[in-house]
Formats: sequence, structure tokens, C-alpha cells
Amino acid sequence: LAWYDADRKNLELVLGVQSPYDAATSVATLLGNARASFKPAHINAHFAYMGGGFGGRDHTPFPLYVALAAMFLPRRPVRLAQDRYQQFQAGIKRHAFNIHTRIGVDRATGKISAFAADHVLDGGGLANFSASVAAVSANAAIGIYDVPKVDVTTVALHSRGVTAGSMRGYGTLQTMTALEVLIDEAASTLAIDPIEFRRRNALKTGGRTMAGNTYDVVVRTPEILDRLEQHAIWRHRAEEKARGRRAGSVVGTGVACVTKDYGSGADTSLSSVDIDPEGRISIHCDHVEMGNGIGTALANRVAAHLGAVADEVAVAEVDRFGALGLVTSGDPYTMDQATQDAAQRDPRWVPAISSPTSSSIGAHVGTHSASEAARVIFRFGLWPAALELWGLAPNDPRAAKWDAARWERGRLTMPELRPLSLSEIAARAHARKGVTAAMAHSFSRWSWSRATFAIGGEPWTADIDALAVRKSSGKFVRLDRVDVKYPPTVFNRIGTSYTSLCGALVRVEIERATGALRIDRAYTVLECGRALTPEIVLGQAQGGFAMGVGYALLESLPLYEDGPGNGQWNLGQYLIARGSDLPLQGLEVDVLPPLPNDPPKGMAEVVMIPIVPALLNAIFDATGRRFHALPVTQQMLKGALA
Repeated sequence: LAWYDADRKNLELVLGVQSPYDAATSVATLLGNARASFKPAHINAHFAYMGGGFGGRDHTPFPLYVALAAMFLPRRPVRLAQDRYQQFQAGIKRHAFNIHTRIGVDRATGKISAFAADHVLDGGGLANFSASVAAVSANAAIGIYDVPKVDVTTVALHSRGVTAGSMRGYGTLQTMTALEVLIDEAASTLAIDPIEFRRRNALKTGGRTMAGNTYDVVVRTPEILDRLEQHAIWRHRAEEKARGRRAGSVVGTGVACVTKDYGSGADTSLSSVDIDPEGRISIHCDHVEMGNGIGTALANRVAAHLGAVADEVAVAEVDRFGALGLVTSGDPYTMDQATQDAAQRDPRWVPAISSPTSSSIGAHVGTHSASEAARVIFRFGLWPAALELWGLAPNDPRAAKWDAARWERGRLTMPELRPLSLSEIAARAHARKGVTAAMAHSFSRWSWSRATFAIGGEPWTADIDALAVRKSSGKFVRLDRVDVKYPPTVFNRIGTSYTSLCGALVRVEIERATGALRIDRAYTVLECGRALTPEIVLGQAQGGFAMGVGYALLESLPLYEDGPGNGQWNLGQYLIARGSDLPLQGLEVDVLPPLPNDPPKGMAEVVMIPIVPALLNAIFDATGRRFHALPVTQQMLKGALA
């Protein structure tokens, strides 16, 4: 929505996008050089809940279109909306891949010795994120495995097709589907159990990725494979195959295990947290709610530090953080080290101010600065107030043990001291003019920025690069950092250092006469560090399963003249997974418990990826036929069984 008040030169926008800051700055750039009579003095962008995003609303041109329309039609509200036919025609699509892959295995040991792949992506008619998708897909080409020799070539091509760009999985869905089917084929050829073959070749914690670096997180592939191997779907696969034969159908069981990074290599987190004298907590953040539960995740992560779930959470805010006085320059993905070193001498400079909600970064990145802001409030606001309430002098040894205090049912506890309610502590913190609000910015290039600030005469070092604090009902005061360490720019070359894992088992039953496929049972097991909102994790896993089923068995779009670009496509032609296509009572989701000090990890994409190759491997187990193009339709299955 847009409305231009020509008298006041105000342009008002209401948008639903994954990248609010980019949308606002793009409109400003578009209109910034206009003639005075067509140049707004103020642009007010309001960001609404948008429903699902899945990458299709990241860096979208729609805000530019509606802003231009409003400028040509002043004093009139303008609404830009597409019907389903137009959305099929103009919406961002997942890239079509042509993949040729080879693998070498030492027969004596069952260890992979070499891997080679050629990927060709169809980017469509307009450049969107094809270059980035190509790079990410290449880095993911060997999945969970440790391969000593790798040769991967990835090319994104311009074509006359519809525009392809960012979409859940971001190229890794395509390359890891090909990989996991190939792994299964190799295991079958070598007569090695498919899970055992994966176990022998899995990358261990501390092992080097294809790009030559190690992951910064623990790689828990052995635990995932153990859970898959121990599950009844896997243990009873032979009996189920025999049962199917007796019933006149074919039954197969498939397995797959994948890893997926979270983050883009230039991610930011921007938040403020405050607590009032009654103990009510408010959180404001620049990240976007799009079904990822970011609001609840923020509240839960802050509650770990402040003892209660927030009373107010506001997301998709880009103009609330002026107290930090942030400035930026250059491109965080391409700048060299000398440029970064020179720029960071300005205590207000950051490599990027605000990033999109994409790349599965909600839990890890989106909540990070709010967590750090809450830590500042606790350490310099609530903790000193608690010491006063307990009657502890600053030189009491217990006064330095703030990180040993624990919240239990909304009360702060320390051994041999009376529990204190949050409202009691908050009231005292305000009365003594302690820190009751904090605003923070963080930057991640596969590692967090880290800076030191002086708060109340004490040095405070944290994984942030900008900080402002407010005492009681005063105003925010920016604290210039006295030292900062940004991740080196060479980290732009490593591909990723953050990853989550997911494995899947699928049992399918196919009617011989018709080729109709039914998913009998399925099991997915994932690890995502500390789950901030377990219910959302479960929902993402279930939704990822449904998307995987659609991608593998149903969804098809011709690339060119007969495809969605002709404006004739709707959900009648484009089939998506429905409840009848899913094992509604037969899907089990398992989440590994977090390790000590595990951070939250992104998991929204990884849960979709193994479903596709697990289905393809199950189809092979049932039919003895390998399919090398998607989707595998009922007609194709009927032909294979004829």
C-alpha cells in the first residue's frame, strides 16, 4: 500500500517484506534524485505481518512499484496486489538445476576418495540471487561428508524463463538431493548398508569442509545416524517389504542425512530491550515475523536473562534505533581487510546496519542482540538493585558472582539469600537510576563482532559492535566502543562455519496397477542447538516435510513458453502437497537435546532437504528403478512397474 501527500511531501508505505531496511532504503534511493516537484521530503515505511516468505519476499521489487505508482497518483491510496495467475507469472521461482555428479569410492574401505560435480542453474530473464545461489549450492555439494578430493563447477545462466531467486534451501536442496541419491546408489553397488556407508564417510567435528575451514559448531552426524538406524522404520524394513508383496503392492524404505548452513556471511541483529518499574519487559527488533516465530523466540531468549517473558514484542522496525548513530560504507561481502580496518576506527561504523530475515537466521542472529541487550540490563541494572535488596556490599565476594544467579519461577535466586521478584528488583533499579534499557547491534561474518564498552566505569566486552543504554526514565545514551574486533574479511571465502543437521526415514507403498504412492510412515531427526521455541521447531519440521513431498512427487513448472510466464497458471495445474498426500498420523519428529552451552541454531531450511532424497531412495527400494528428474509422478511410477 502507498499514499503520497503532495502538500506535505510525505510518502507513506505499508509493506510486507523479508528485508524492511533494504525496502526502505531502496525507495529512498529510487526517489532521492528526482526533480524537486516529485521528490518526497519524508518516506514513512510501515512493515506489516506478511504470512510466509520462504525467500520470495527478500529484496523484492514490489515496494519500488507501489512507491512509483503513488508518486504518479498523489493524494490517492494505491494498492498493489496480484491474483494467483499474476503471482505465478511474476513471483520468484526456485532455480531449475541440471546436475552431473561422479563419486569415487575405495572398495576395500568403503571410504569416498573423490567427488566431482557440474551444476547448471537456469536463472531466468532477470538477475536476482542466481550468483549467490550458485555459490551456496556449490559449497553444499558434498553435504555431511569428508571427501579428500573435490571438483565442483557451478554456472548460473541467463535465459528467457521466469526469474529465479532465493527459495527455501537456496540451491542446497537441489545439490544435496543429487548427492544423497548418489550416496545411496554407491552403497547399493558396494553392498554396504546405506547408514553404515554414511557413517564411514561423515565429516567429524574439527574436520575441514570443502572450502578448507572447520565448523564453529559441534557436528553431531553420528548421533543423527544412530537415531535413524535404531528407529523401527529402518529395523523393520525387510518385514514391511514382504508384507507389501503379499498385499500386491511394493514397499520401500529410504534414508537421507544432510547439513545446511544458516546465515549469509554478512548478517546483523538490531534490538532494544527495556524494563519498566513494574517489571514489564518490551523488546523491539528489526527482524521479521514470517511464520518463523521470531517474536516468541525473542521473548524466550530475553527471559533467560530477565526472568520473565516480554509483555510487548515489536518486530520489523527499522527507525527505532537512531540512538546508536550507526553509519556504514562499502560492501561487507567484498571489502578487503585494509578497508575494514580503516573504517572501524569510527566508533559508529558497522559493516552493515540491518539485514533481511532469510537464510534461517531467526534464532541464531535475529534474537542475538536482544539477548546481549538483556545481559547489559541484568548486569548493570537488575543485579546492583538485587545487591541492595539483599544488603550485600560491593566488596562482598558474592557481589561479583552475578553470572551464578538463577531465575526460578520469576524470582532471582542465590544460595542462602531470599528470592527476589522481578517487579521488586525492577522498581529498585529504576529508583537507583540503574540501567533499565539497552539497545545493541551485532554483526556476523561466520563469527560475531566483539567490542568493549565502558559502562559505569567498568569495561564490558560482548559479541556486539554498538551499544546505547538508558537509566530509569532518561534518554538513551550512546556508548562509543573502546575496542572492536570484526571477523576478518577473508571469512568471505570460507563458505560457512555454522551448520545444522537433519536426517530422514521414509516408508512408501506403491500400488502396482496404478502407480499410486502412499507415504506409510516417516521419521525426521534434527539438531538445532538450543531450541528457543520447541513448538515452532516442530511446526517447521512438519512444514518442511510437506514441502519436500511436493517438490519430490508433485510440483512441476515448465521453464519457458508453456510455463507460468504465460499467465495461465494456477493451483489447478501446479499441484502442491495436501493432507491426503502426507502421513498425518505417521510422521514422527525428533530433536536432539542441546549440548551444554549450545547456541540457538537455524533449522528452517535443513528440515525440508532430506525428505526429497529419502523419498527417491524409498522409491528405488520399492521399484528397483532410479529416477533422475523431479517430480516423480504417479504416471512415471506406473510405467516403472508395468
